[in-house]
Amino acid sequence: MSVSNVVLAGVRIDNLDEMGVVNHVLNEHAAGRGGRIVTPNVDHLRQIYADIDLQSLVSESDLVIADGMPLIWASRILKTPLAERVTGAQLIWSLSGAASDRDVPVFLLGGATGVAERAGVAITDRYPGLKLAGTHCPPLGFEDDSDQIQEIVSRIELTSPGVIFCGLGFPKQERLMAILASRFPDTWLVGCGASLAMAAGDVRRAPKWMQTMGLEWLCRLVQEPRRLFSRYIVHDIPFALRLMFWSVRDREARAPQEVRSHTEPGLLVGRPSDRVRSSDNA
Repeated sequence: MSVSNVVLAGVRIDNLDEMGVVNHVLNEHAAGRGGRIVTPNVDHLRQIYADIDLQSLVSESDLVIADGMPLIWASRILKTPLAERVTGAQLIWSLSGAASDRDVPVFLLGGATGVAERAGVAITDRYPGLKLAGTHCPPLGFEDDSDQIQEIVSRIELTSPGVIFCGLGFPKQERLMAILASRFPDTWLVGCGASLAMAAGDVRRAPKWMQTMGLEWLCRLVQEPRRLFSRYIVHDIPFALRLMFWSVRDREARAPQEVRSHTEPGLLVGRPSDRVRSSDNA
């Protein structure tokens, strides 16, 4: 299935709404095809922009879906609007519900000890028909331990899930998903960050009005100020402002070209010549 997209800061963002993502995943799975879903917010976009390895990792993913209102705003400024924000916290419910209807087993991978299990209880309480293939919370540092990676692979082999939610944080989960995708080509892997902890009730999600206004980060900051202050205030807000500036600039630069030729490709937001490389992937 062909999916239209928008390019923001050099990153392809696929233009699907939530049900479009759900239907794409389950229809492709029914056809015997798996894939990887990356759900970047503005913090992820900042890291991708500064790291060529992450750019390759994300570009090789099958779906890249905007989980962050600044990405939606930038696409609107550019006059190539994305359908809507689609978060991992939403997909863990809507995709699990649809998987239940289609008899597709789901596996929950990530979180601190016990988080995936509690999330599994919450999700199966809502969708009693869901086949929960399994849960696993790998220990800290698993990504550098080949035995722990093999443990994850073995658990998945034993349970044969159709969808795996990977809540291990960006970009750790995306690197693991790339490994698993090569081993399980008919399985869909969804990077979902803190969504398992939210489903388990360990992390409180922002009220709907804060989500709509793009203030969900503020709710997270209040809950974890020491861990998130530098990320959100020092790094992400300045990057979000740059993203808006690039969108305005490139919209204006593209306009006269579109008058000359309707077939000439538009400019990318955040052209490579504008980039300031950074080693900060905090």
